[in-house]
This record gives sequence, C-alpha cells and structure tokens, in this order.
Amino acid sequence: MVFIDTVYQKVLAIANKEQRGYITPQEFNLFADQVQRDIFEQYFYDINQFNRVPGNDTEYSDMLRLLDEKLSIFKRVALLSYNPGGYYEKPPNTYLINSITFKDRVMSELSNQERVQAEKSLILKPTRQDPVYVQRDNKLYVYPINITSLADVRANYVVKPTIPKWNYVVASGEALYNSTGSVNFQLHPSEENNLINKILQLAGVTMGNEIYQIGSQEEAKDIQQEKS
Repeated sequence: MVFIDTVYQKVLAIANKEQRGYITPQEFNLFADQVQRDIFEQYFYDINQFNRVPGNDTEYSDMLRLLDEKLSIFKRVALLSYNPGGYYEKPPNTYLINSITFKDRVMSELSNQERVQAEKSLILKPTRQDPVYVQRDNKLYVYPINITSLADVRANYVVKPTIPKWNYVVASGEALYNSTGSVNFQLHPSEENNLINKILQLAGVTMGNEIYQIGSQEEAKDIQQEKS
C-alpha cells in the first residue's frame, strides 16, 4: 500500500517548487486512478516480455520475482458460486483468471469452438478427471456439465486495484486531507516514486512542459536504479 496523502503532498511540493500552479484534488484523483491502472497493467506486459526472453538470465529471474511480489497484493483464491443458468459466477472485481480447479485438479481453458471439437473426440472429451472451462459473456462454463453445481470449483484470479481517492474537507478556503473516505493506492510500497513521477507527467500535460520533463527525468532515474 502507498499512502495517497504522501503522494499528493509530494506532487504538490514539486509543482509549487517549479511555480507551475496548483493541482486540485479533483485533478489529482483523476491522475491517480489513471496512473495506478497504467502501472498495474504494465506488470502483465513486463511479465510477458521477460518470459519470452531465452535462457535463464539471473537479471530477468529477479525482475520476474519482483513483479510476482508486486502482483501478490492482487491475487485471490475463491470458491465459485454456481448459477442455475448453467454457469459459475466470476468473483467480483476480477481482472484476470489465472486458473480454475475442480477438486484441486487444474482445468484447461478452451474456446467454445475448441470445446465443441473436444466433445466429439474420444480422447479429448472432457471428463471429471480432466475437466475444462470456457469463458463466455463474462461467465465461466465448466465441462463436463455433470460436475456443475458442486461446491468444489475454485478460481485463482487477480483483482483490479481499488480506485484511489484523496478525500478532503475545506477549512479557511483550503482543502485539508480527510482520512475518512480516502482510499490509498493499492500498489506495492516500492511504487511510490513511480506514482509521483507519472502523476507529474500527466499534470505536465495541462500545467506546462517543465513539470512533464521533471516527471520523465525522475522516472528514468528510478528505472535505471532498479536495473542496476
């Protein structure tokens, strides 16, 4: 977790130091939500890129371990609820399904077309020992259908980050931080500088090129330090 007030105060301090004006709480909250989502989604892109690198380079292994640690905040395991309509409900706020299990057996995910073809095969036909699932219309269909409605289908999944919010009260014409109603960033603590730099970049689009450059320069420094 990264405290949202810490990030906002540092962003304001840098913006004021450069005499580029004031970032309102409304603007900050919009930037904060966008940046958190960008950082979160970048994890999956980076994992995909590092996994495609040939060999077993220690640097890439370390980066994958770090990314896995950052994503661990969002990983969940849940028993799925069966809907009489013939499918299982996805858990609330699901971003990505990692795997579906039935009695601790990991199911293969198939497209609906692949599932239809598998049903016609004596070898590939889904069984209770080798079940499969299909994602369709944001629902999870499990095959063979005679294992549905049983209470041992579970999902390993990743949730979306909670929308951050810097809440405030107005006193003497100034916005003062109010912890009640505020929502901190859900990201790993190591992302604090990254959040600050990227929010400055977004603020720079409306406030001036200097702020954008400061955010970009600081981000480049952090990336270099992370790789060194």
